[in-house]
Amino acid sequence: MKNKIKMIKFTLSLLLVYIAVSVSGCMPHSTQSTEVGVRTIKWSPFVKKGVMQKIYAPGTTFFFPPLINDWHTFDTKLRNMEMTIKKGQGAHYGPDDVLFKTIDGNDISLDVIIAYRIIPDKAPYILEYVAKDNLELEEKVVRPISRNITRDLFGELKTEDFYVANKRTEKADKAIALLNEQLSAYGVIVESVLSKDYRFNPAYQKAIEEKKVADQMAERFKSEVNATVEEYKQKLQQSQGEVNQMVAAADGEFAKEKIEADAYYEQESRIAKAIEIEGIAEAKGIEKTVEALNNSGGITMVKLKMAEALIGKPIYLLPFSETSGMDLKTTNVNDLLRTYGVQKAAQKQN
Repeated sequence: MKNKIKMIKFTLSLLLVYIAVSVSGCMPHSTQSTEVGVRTIKWSPFVKKGVMQKIYAPGTTFFFPPLINDWHTFDTKLRNMEMTIKKGQGAHYGPDDVLFKTIDGNDISLDVIIAYRIIPDKAPYILEYVAKDNLELEEKVVRPISRNITRDLFGELKTEDFYVANKRTEKADKAIALLNEQLSAYGVIVESVLSKDYRFNPAYQKAIEEKKVADQMAERFKSEVNATVEEYKQKLQQSQGEVNQMVAAADGEFAKEKIEADAYYEQESRIAKAIEIEGIAEAKGIEKTVEALNNSGGITMVKLKMAEALIGKPIYLLPFSETSGMDLKTTNVNDLLRTYGVQKAAQKQN
């Protein structure tokens, strides 16, 4: 019983000491505008010791005893971890670029910037299981994982692919996704991966530059050839246009001549048809006249026509008898008239 009373007194004494220290020895603990605070209880009769899961907000000040508590802060603003060959510029003082081989076996070094930030709610977890501050977190987790992933992904490119910005950007985007898959468990979010300068082996670099010059010359010659081809194509099109114009003009002239010829043919055909019709009509008229002359009245009509034809004509009588032996069928009447001087008489009369 006495031991029990002594134990109670001892506990009360410790409690009084704790209260006295808590009241008289509390120290201020502050966070900056971009920081979160994490408290670790080293000893307490009231709560479990260890890292508290409470997040102390940015830009605030808290009071608690320093001896029985630890205080850690984590900056949650965006941080740039630069890995570069330039001395004194990156996260490390010396050369810190990422070295690897391309998929076709050439050595290359690449400058990379990883932009990341801490997830505020993960600060207690980071303190308890990962790191005590930002620098330790970067060196233990962010840096090694980032170098491995960027080395693997960019190593999938061919040497000449590094000259193509889009291909480098594709690998950077994949790096962001893979880094977040692995680093999110450690309370880190990667916002961007930026590939900057890259360098090849000096001998290979020279060969690449010479090849680039040769490719540029080839492209220039190709452009000149294409320009010449296009020029001749334009000339060919122009010539084809002129030929088509000449053909169109000849076709037009031919069509015009054909139309005129067809019109002339049509006209002559009509004239011929009219002449044919007229000839047929005239023949029919002659046929009717012949039929009329073959009748009894036709002889009289012939006689009348002969009489009309003899009006005003001089008539000469020639001696003729059956005994004279003159035959009019065989006699040259002109010689006979010349013999008798009839023609001369006729000239005098005229």
